[in-house]
Amino acid sequence: MEVALRSVTRSFGREVVFRGVDHVFAPGSRTALLGPNGSGKSTLLQVIGGALSATSGTVTHQLNGRVIDPEAVYRHVAFATPYLGLYEDLSLRDTLAFHRRFKPFRPGLADEDVARTAYLHQEMDKPVRQFSSGMKQRLKLVLAVMSDVPLLLLDEHTSNLDARGAAWSVDLLQEHLDGRTLVVASNRVEVETALCSAHLDVLAWKPAPRG
Repeated sequence: MEVALRSVTRSFGREVVFRGVDHVFAPGSRTALLGPNGSGKSTLLQVIGGALSATSGTVTHQLNGRVIDPEAVYRHVAFATPYLGLYEDLSLRDTLAFHRRFKPFRPGLADEDVARTAYLHQEMDKPVRQFSSGMKQRLKLVLAVMSDVPLLLLDEHTSNLDARGAAWSVDLLQEHLDGRTLVVASNRVEVETALCSAHLDVLAWKPAPRG
């Protein structure tokens, strides 16, 4: 998928998070959005994925040369972020089935395959609320990465993962990324951006402080 941002600004009230973003994420590109906490990485990622609208400017999504209606963009995007929760009263089995109703998994993948990839296959009937923070993060990652969508957006996706889990996340992406477009928001954590070939500093679009 191609995502083109033209003169994009996003504000919350009087606070301008970023201004004048001009960038095209080419199909199959792998891009890191870098910046410290509070720099606007997560907000920009949500604008790229159509979860937030731009205050001004335009965001255009194209798939195979066809412009996607803004109301339909969500069908083609998967997020893995610390701030998106899970339905914790559901079992893992029900969580996978529920997710699949809205975002089918990649061809040939059954629910059990997804669970096994996250080392959760022995927990199929356990409520998600009983999972550790690392287990929940692995679940969020496989739900996103193994969904059959052309645009994958990850936000500090090694949060709550130990060193072994972080290495596992790289292997997961290497196996399943293929030619999909990837955008990663990271506080300059090397393992999170290991597969990215382009790096954008979000601070370049921050408005200068007043006074």
